[in-house]
Amino acid sequence: MKVDNNTNQDRLLVSYILCAMGFFGLGGLHRIYNGKIGTGVLWLCTFGLFYCGQFVDLFLIPNMVDEYSLKLRSKAGLSPLGVPLNQPAIASQVYRPTGNQLIVKLIEVAEKNGGYLTVTQGVKGTGANFAEVEAALKEMYKSGYAKIDNDPKTGAVTYHFHEL
Repeated sequence: MKVDNNTNQDRLLVSYILCAMGFFGLGGLHRIYNGKIGTGVLWLCTFGLFYCGQFVDLFLIPNMVDEYSLKLRSKAGLSPLGVPLNQPAIASQVYRPTGNQLIVKLIEVAEKNGGYLTVTQGVKGTGANFAEVEAALKEMYKSGYAKIDNDPKTGAVTYHFHEL
């Protein structure tokens, strides 16, 4: 079972619609929908705790939806971020270029970007971590293969490969 952001937004919308039903005598439906059966039945029998609880829930619904989504992810064996739990990563499954492989991969990514590269683009393009990419780019700068500049729009540090 995959729980994504659109599903969360849909659940939020349905929860607010069900909460609105509480102001017409069917209080607590939003609570039942989000897995809070006990308090949902209480709200249903007491007109949303005499409409006071129903009104307060208007502010609590986003947390109810998030909590229920986390519970669904947990039941599906996923972490709060949607990553499978208890599934060890095998070294052969994780590709991280190192040394010369990383440098070659960074040059390829820079070539696709018109000869310019930021550390973040390097991380995204290679799968290596920020420290590794930054160290490799600094090494290329020291060797004279790249120049350091700032992006005029964002101010981000960019490495320019003038040979590309």
